[in-house]
Amino acid sequence: MDQNSLTLSPSAAARVAAIASKQGKPAILRLAVEGGGCSGFQYKFGLADAPEADDSVTETDGVRLLVDSVSLDLVSGCVVDFVESLGGAAFKVENPNAAAGCGCGSSFSV
Repeated sequence: MDQNSLTLSPSAAARVAAIASKQGKPAILRLAVEGGGCSGFQYKFGLADAPEADDSVTETDGVRLLVDSVSLDLVSGCVVDFVESLGGAAFKVENPNAAAGCGCGSSFSV
C-alpha cells in the first residue's frame, strides 16, 4: 500500500495514543468496514495488539493505523481524523470513495 493512500491525522494519532496508554495497549488503531449501517457499509474502530499478515499499515507520530485487505478497497485515500464538537467527540473518516453517507458519519455507500 502506498503510504499516502490512507492517512491518520495528528489529532487522531494523539487520541489513539491516549486511549492505548490508559488501557495499557500498543498505540495501534484498526479500521475495518462491515456491511450495515443506514447507508450500506459502516466503519468499525478498535485497538489492535499487532498487525495481521494481510494488513496495510500507515503511521503518524508513532501511532499505527491498520486496515485489512478486504476493507482497503473501500477506504483507500481516506483520512481518519478525531474531531471534538458540541455534539461530542469521535473518530471521523473522510472517504473520497463514498457516494453517499448518513448524517452521523458512521456509515456510507459506494
